[in-house]
Amino acid sequence: MSVGGTYEVTTKTPMGDQKGTFSVVPGDDGKTFAGKFTGPMGSIDVEDGVIDGNELTFKVSMTAPMPMTIDGKATVVGDAIAGEMTTAFGAMTMTGTRVG
Repeated sequence: MSVGGTYEVTTKTPMGDQKGTFSVVPGDDGKTFAGKFTGPMGSIDVEDGVIDGNELTFKVSMTAPMPMTIDGKATVVGDAIAGEMTTAFGAMTMTGTRVG
């Protein structure tokens, strides 16, 4: 099964649980992806998205509430996604379910 799709996700952050969507759009090579995180504070484009089987690695560059780069990794199993977002403040877990 492809890792592509839109996932409703919850990320456990120092500001509390942040709910939103995470879109994964595989590239033609099947090894890269584009996408976005969308939530209450807006959208952030995925950078450097890499697909390795059912594993995803990526970066996002936030500007609000403060500028920072987040390193992400996630695993897709069926319609479930689970992973970790690492910042200068530590790791935050992310879980979710494919909705599209």
